[in-house]
Amino acid sequence: MTEREFALIVHETKSVVLSAVEKHLAERFYHAIDDVVQETYLRAYKSLTGNRFRGDSALSTWLYTIARNESFRMNERLMREEKKFEKTVESIRETEPLSTVESGYEIEEFLGKIKLLPEKYRSVIDLVSQGLNETEIALRLSIKRGTVKSRISRGRQLLKKMYKEEQP
Repeated sequence: MTEREFALIVHETKSVVLSAVEKHLAERFYHAIDDVVQETYLRAYKSLTGNRFRGDSALSTWLYTIARNESFRMNERLMREEKKFEKTVESIRETEPLSTVESGYEIEEFLGKIKLLPEKYRSVIDLVSQGLNETEIALRLSIKRGTVKSRISRGRQLLKKMYKEEQP
């Protein structure tokens, strides 16, 4: 299959794929539409070049099914990330340095506080909130695990300070 042939398939089927994604992707995850569409066409391309499309259905029907399944996968993945984030926020709330977070702040406000952190702490806290462990964070940021630990600690201290400064 040539690039031109695949580009023609994409051009002819993009409305079907987008329709499937919009129908099956949870509305709160619409920010991931592009990722789902890209993954749909990537899977389709791999199958087409590997001669795994049998032709039992129309190409558009087959792509709709792939897009639907990719939407379901993305829903599951993003829901897992939300749950990890909520657990992380709860664990941070339960730590002694951040006990003031429990005084009624919503997650959005908490996220706003994280955004105020200096980049080196914010990047680590963001990854912790996504459920990554210290080793994964170290690999992703290309820093030592000990540096990750200290930045998590310092980031939590800075968040505590921000919350204390707000209290009357």
